[in-house]
Amino acid sequence: MQAPFRSDSVSLLSSIGHPRERTASGVLSPYHFKRRAIGADDISVKITHCGICYGDVVYTRNKHEDSKYPVVPGHEIAGIVQEVGSNVHRFKIGDPVGVGTYINSCRNCDECNEGLEVQCPNGMVPTINAVDVDGTITKGGYSSFIVVHERYCYKIPENYPLALAAPLLCSGITVYTPMIHHKMNQPGKSLGVIGLGGLGHMAVKFAKAFGLNVTVFSTSISKKEEALNVLGADKFVVSTDEEEMKTLSRSLDFIIDSASGDHPFDPYMSLLKTNGLYEIDYWKFHWWDEIDTRNVGVLRCQQDLSGD
Repeated sequence: MQAPFRSDSVSLLSSIGHPRERTASGVLSPYHFKRRAIGADDISVKITHCGICYGDVVYTRNKHEDSKYPVVPGHEIAGIVQEVGSNVHRFKIGDPVGVGTYINSCRNCDECNEGLEVQCPNGMVPTINAVDVDGTITKGGYSSFIVVHERYCYKIPENYPLALAAPLLCSGITVYTPMIHHKMNQPGKSLGVIGLGGLGHMAVKFAKAFGLNVTVFSTSISKKEEALNVLGADKFVVSTDEEEMKTLSRSLDFIIDSASGDHPFDPYMSLLKTNGLYEIDYWKFHWWDEIDTRNVGVLRCQQDLSGD
């Protein structure tokens, strides 16, 4: 794997972050640590905003029992370039930029060469709680600044508010990528969105921008106002209302499931048209274990099941 900085870059820069204590309490506290110096291909970003994602909760509370304390969470990072390396040409000091869920990869495999670094089979390095190629533990955006190779930094339009840009770097791209990949950007098509949290509300906003007819499904009637009048969804359905669910049988071209709580798939699969697509988009490992008895229904209707 290619190192992200020059071997002669040995000096370190101070930063302050807000890591977890060494317990599963979830309490954050100030923490001073060192960032590596700027390498020839690096940029230093003064962090102005950072989103809050459930992935941060997973690591700070050690839900996977692999947290490397002290954890500095935050992987939806927006800020301003404050320094650039000698080989950097994509960015200049003062540029608004973003850093997302990963900060390194091998840069040599087919995936990296095709712009799919997040799928790097040789070792994509997440922005938080990971071992980078130099052996250090990655520390995220709940800090004053970050040093990152320019390849893993993204330009943000000058007139776009950084506070709004930050959540796009994880929750936004998590729904946008499968929507584009599966051609969910065709005006006039119908999309169902299950759940209206961080991912769900992004899916609704993208879908309306693409010209789709959007139905939001939730177990909570309290989400109706936001779904219809704030986000612009076309229809809101309380998913526990069996009669209303039946009226939507085979009416949807696509479904994006962003509800991470335990819930059955069958009631929603029946809403898809023949050749429809069900996209699972939430943080839950081994979700496929829940559908192994439902494959007959999927195949019968020539429907596709996908996960991100």
